[in-house]
Amino acid sequence: MDNSKPTSLSKDQKRVIASTATGFSFENMDFNFMSFALTSVIASLGITTTQAGMINTITNLGMLLGGLIFGILSDKYGRVKIFSYTIFIFAGATALMYFANSFTMVCILRFLVGFGEGGEYGAGMAMIGEYFSAKRYGRVTAIASIGGQLGGIIAAILSALILPHFGWHVLFLVGVFPVILAFFIRRNLKESPTFLNNQKKADKPKVSFSRLFETPQLAGRTIGLIFMLIVQTGGYYGLMNWLPTIVQKQLGITVRGSSLWMVATIIGMCIGMLVFGNILDYFGPRKSFGCFLIGAAFVIYALIQARNMIELVILGAIVGFFANGMYGGYGAIMTYLYPADISATANNLIMNVGKAVGSFSTIVIGFLMSKYSMNVVMGFLSVMYLLSFVVMLLIPGLKEMGKKKV
Repeated sequence: MDNSKPTSLSKDQKRVIASTATGFSFENMDFNFMSFALTSVIASLGITTTQAGMINTITNLGMLLGGLIFGILSDKYGRVKIFSYTIFIFAGATALMYFANSFTMVCILRFLVGFGEGGEYGAGMAMIGEYFSAKRYGRVTAIASIGGQLGGIIAAILSALILPHFGWHVLFLVGVFPVILAFFIRRNLKESPTFLNNQKKADKPKVSFSRLFETPQLAGRTIGLIFMLIVQTGGYYGLMNWLPTIVQKQLGITVRGSSLWMVATIIGMCIGMLVFGNILDYFGPRKSFGCFLIGAAFVIYALIQARNMIELVILGAIVGFFANGMYGGYGAIMTYLYPADISATANNLIMNVGKAVGSFSTIVIGFLMSKYSMNVVMGFLSVMYLLSFVVMLLIPGLKEMGKKKV
């Protein structure tokens, strides 16, 4: 429990925020490397847009497996142990992309990248839940998520500098360097008193996936959150994976130009996360998610109306604000709604199942792009956000979270 003053943070709390933000940053940097390199990968390997969409799906299937395994291990043996080692797996696999010269090899390495990344989220959110009080979950998870978006900005800058001159293989080689920084940031991170006390209990319940579905209320909560994450990650991956390619082709914008759009979108996301985190803590999840889900449904469809670079940058920032501003809030509500001893398991299962299913949006969008207009593609995404809004209103426990003041 967080007993500090609202404006003060202990050394351990600062380390938790720094570690989670750094881990999420590296993960997002890797994802955006693939987004910017996708056009080059398609041309270099001679693959179809449907195959290109499969690359991201395979990555997220790796995340699903890694998330399920590392979530259980994190709850059983320690968040820090898992949090410290998973980055070495995905960073090493990212660097090995330098040697990838076939679609099969790319798929294998991206699966390993996802496998390593899968354990990051649950362990990070579990530590936040154990080091901070519920009334600060929104703001703290927002800060950690903003750290993740900085990885997207770094990826955009590096892509603009490296891709035109050195190619996509060299771009992925950069992915090995964050390992050094991660090692030094995480070396002094300690397990929370909450986790250590739970480990000492003789009658502690078994860590298992079945606990997330053991009552009708828990099952409804878990399934509802999974659906919301499918929409959230499906929309995010669909937009961030394909829009750079779309603007490069349809508007005649270069890699540098699409990088500018990506940076504007990510800045919008960061502002949205800050705003969302504060209103989540103040107004509760139903009002905050409701506002952002409806806003996302409208602005995503408006994005395709851009006819020049200025309009694209402005609309991109607004889309980022609404569509991904609420991303950090999912970790906050999952950490609140599930017991601390299965927090990492719950976060990883819900997030990574959502990502795995949502990642199929890249295949769906790749297919729709080849058959229909962008009006159909964006209309489909808008309707999904509206459905997520309806599901959110039905999830048990969210209304009570809005009344939580301690």
